[in-house]
Amino acid sequence: MFHPTVARLTYRALLGRRRALILFVLPALLVALAVAVRALAGADDATAGGILGGFALGTMVPLIGVIAGTGAIGPEIDDGSVVYLLSKPVSRPTIILTKLLVSIGVTVAFSAVPVLLAGYLLNGNSQQIAVGYAVAAAIASVAYSALFLLFGTISRHAVVFGLVYALVWEAFVGNLVPGARTLSIQQWALAIGQRAAGDGAISSDVQLPLAICLLTALTVGATWYAGRRLKALTLAGEE
Repeated sequence: MFHPTVARLTYRALLGRRRALILFVLPALLVALAVAVRALAGADDATAGGILGGFALGTMVPLIGVIAGTGAIGPEIDDGSVVYLLSKPVSRPTIILTKLLVSIGVTVAFSAVPVLLAGYLLNGNSQQIAVGYAVAAAIASVAYSALFLLFGTISRHAVVFGLVYALVWEAFVGNLVPGARTLSIQQWALAIGQRAAGDGAISSDVQLPLAICLLTALTVGATWYAGRRLKALTLAGEE
């Protein structure tokens, strides 16, 4: 279910000059912010939690997910080059799963790793805050990649839909409407990160069992449906 050639092409598309520059900007900004805050205010658990939870997990991780998830297949559909890929003897689920794994790898590398580094810079991983938020970022990376990859297969405006979900639903609606947080990937990931951190260091509005079920359902469901959509795209092209 993993195709090396598809993976290599996807990596090349995601890490091209323009997209790689965008991917580097947000993690670099997070690390620079962590260095500045530590130098000016010293180590503080509350400040570390605010930066890692607010900026890193609330903004940086979903934006990187949008770039990696939609970029894994969206441009190929837009410019028609996906037809060449679909003409090869590779099953549609294999293509989707390979692109998903690449997207997850890129998102984790550009989000979870910088979050861990920033956490150590901010407070030296006091109360396991750095580890907890890094785990949450890694878990969120999986769900974001699956969701935004699905967006890339169903719409030519996948980036717009991704930004609406990341910036409007999770960052805005989720902070104003408590009930909406139950349908937030960020809160699901925080429920898992909460277990990796010290007591009371990280909080989530979703209980761990429900969070695991929702994360699994979203990731599996989005991946399955993306494969179905790719198969329908093939049939449409043949007609």
